[in-house]
Amino acid sequence: MRVCGMVVALVLAGGPTLAAPPYKAPRTADGAPDLQGIWTNTSVTWLQRTRAAKGLVPTEAEITMMEQGFAKLVEPLISDKPVDPNAPAPPVAEDVDNADYIEMNMRVGRVGGQPRSSWIVEPEDGRLPFTEAGKAATAKARKSSYDGPETRPADERCLTAIGSPEGPPMMNAAFNGHYQIVQTRDHVAILVEMNHDVRIIRLADRSPTPPAVRRWMGESVGWWEGDTLVVETTNLDRTGAYVSSLGGGFAYSADAKVVERFTRTGQDEILYAFTVEDPATFSRPWRAEMSFRPAPGPIYEYACHEGNYSLGNILAGARAEERAKAP
Repeated sequence: MRVCGMVVALVLAGGPTLAAPPYKAPRTADGAPDLQGIWTNTSVTWLQRTRAAKGLVPTEAEITMMEQGFAKLVEPLISDKPVDPNAPAPPVAEDVDNADYIEMNMRVGRVGGQPRSSWIVEPEDGRLPFTEAGKAATAKARKSSYDGPETRPADERCLTAIGSPEGPPMMNAAFNGHYQIVQTRDHVAILVEMNHDVRIIRLADRSPTPPAVRRWMGESVGWWEGDTLVVETTNLDRTGAYVSSLGGGFAYSADAKVVERFTRTGQDEILYAFTVEDPATFSRPWRAEMSFRPAPGPIYEYACHEGNYSLGNILAGARAEERAKAP
């Protein structure tokens, strides 16, 4: 009876309790941590920290500001009003809003349950540490002209996704933000919903690829460090290696290297951390992290039709303007 009384007294007094056992990721048939499934990383957190947020973990007031501010930002793009068939032609304009179907989590992103004001965790200010050359290269990469199809943005040509969800690193997009991960003993494949790109990560054959061989998503090799899948990507082609993100993206140089880490930290979370090294673009390596959470499936076909008709119309309009301005 005395022992029982001591146990009750310890519990009532807030004494020592047994800690919950650490999470153990499920295993594949080959014994590797199982990352497979359909996941998403959508949220209103951006790669870089907004100037209004003071630290990595936002206050409740800052969370409200971020969520309400983003909702106001995308409000012109969202409309459930029926189209008026008798409406007159729209006014002439240099540029118009792109109307998209926003299908995303309109909440601040969380990592391990902790809210985040930016994905960047190093440097501490949550901002990209550009060199002057990196700023210039990024500004140049954002520009486009109407001279021909090669000078139009790659996402407009249906060659890459809008918002760079395919990566690396894989950014959160406003729509079509699902990923399907499939594993074998020798490869990991990540199907990106938008633009149906598939990243193939080599596990068994990690032999280096000749530097002259360049891919828009780079050449990715991976290995396991305990329960973490580490993926190193090099040989990025600068033609497509512009990472777009709300709040400011960046352009790579030819020597950039991205190291990603995927860790199953819970039934409902994959911790996705990445480091970017590119001395020509950044004054130091920088590091970021975000969470992937389960998403309902299946992933449906993504069909990008802008390249079928819009590109020709865009260039035809530019030629018409040139003829009108000619002597």
